[in-house]
Amino acid sequence: MKRALVLNAINPLIGGVLIRGERGTAKSTAVRALAALLPEIDIVADCPFGCNPHEIDRLCDNCRARVARGEELPVARRKVRLVDLPVSATEDRVVGTLDIEQAIKRGEKKFEPGVLAAANRGILYVDEVNLLDDHVVDLLLDSAAMGVNVVEREGISFQHPAQFVLVGTMNPEEGELRPQLLDRFGLAVEIHGIPDAEARVEIIERRLAYEQDPEGFAAEWATAEAKLSQEIDTARHVLHKVTHSQPDLYAIAELSSGLEVDGHRADLVILKGARAHAALVGRASVAEEDVLLAAELALPHRMKRKAFQDVELRMEQLERRLDQNKQGVANQSQSKSDPSRDVKKKPA
Repeated sequence: MKRALVLNAINPLIGGVLIRGERGTAKSTAVRALAALLPEIDIVADCPFGCNPHEIDRLCDNCRARVARGEELPVARRKVRLVDLPVSATEDRVVGTLDIEQAIKRGEKKFEPGVLAAANRGILYVDEVNLLDDHVVDLLLDSAAMGVNVVEREGISFQHPAQFVLVGTMNPEEGELRPQLLDRFGLAVEIHGIPDAEARVEIIERRLAYEQDPEGFAAEWATAEAKLSQEIDTARHVLHKVTHSQPDLYAIAELSSGLEVDGHRADLVILKGARAHAALVGRASVAEEDVLLAAELALPHRMKRKAFQDVELRMEQLERRLDQNKQGVANQSQSKSDPSRDVKKKPA
């Protein structure tokens, strides 16, 4: 769960993470903790969408018009936001609304921001996502994948950046997500309560220590949190420099195909996750470990068999499959370079 959240924080275009588990397993606690870890960001000070003043090509329509007029955008810094989406949210509440009457009478384009505007460059948290209307879930996943929200009404349109980490949590006892929606989440993990008595005692002790002295507890973990926050920030800045090879792509494709995963979304998610993990650990190029760790999060909920039921992808299985794929790619390359290997001998 921690790895899935951190990888999405490094590269929001991975497509979010679905955390599936029983009650009382700290799903919400982990999501809220991620927001506190993320470094502060630069924003356009008076922009309701929190546009990045350093990315001119990703500004909202309002900021883009100001730049066209020659205005200098004011810059401010703030913490990353965690935005909660209620289960009862409607489409207009999520994407925002255009004031058609004002546009017709005054010729002005007035847009009332929605949840996606507040979540831009932050974390959008949907608790009990399985109880949310399917159409609204589709809207969230589309925006998370494209990084932009476009609203069109009566021939009038408005767009603004909507790049956020989408995190959905759910309890399977309350109903399942449709397979089509499961596939739209980039990564997915299943959380269980810890059966080991010693570990459960440590959980109790940590919780009691926090309740007795919240400030002291936070100070005790401040160094570790600052270290992880710095690692995430560094990984974000070097992500675009991480490279991958053609054999990496073949290995990922064969891995998905061999496990009978439908479509191509899993392949792209594995590559994005592998590059994000490589950036996190300081590698300049994708390694086998990066692919394995990303695949462990991207494949289980996309397999043809019932997701999370009767399927336990273990690292050993993935590693064997990846080794076979790499060996196959190596043999294929040798065959192409040595035509004589393809000549079949006639039987004696």
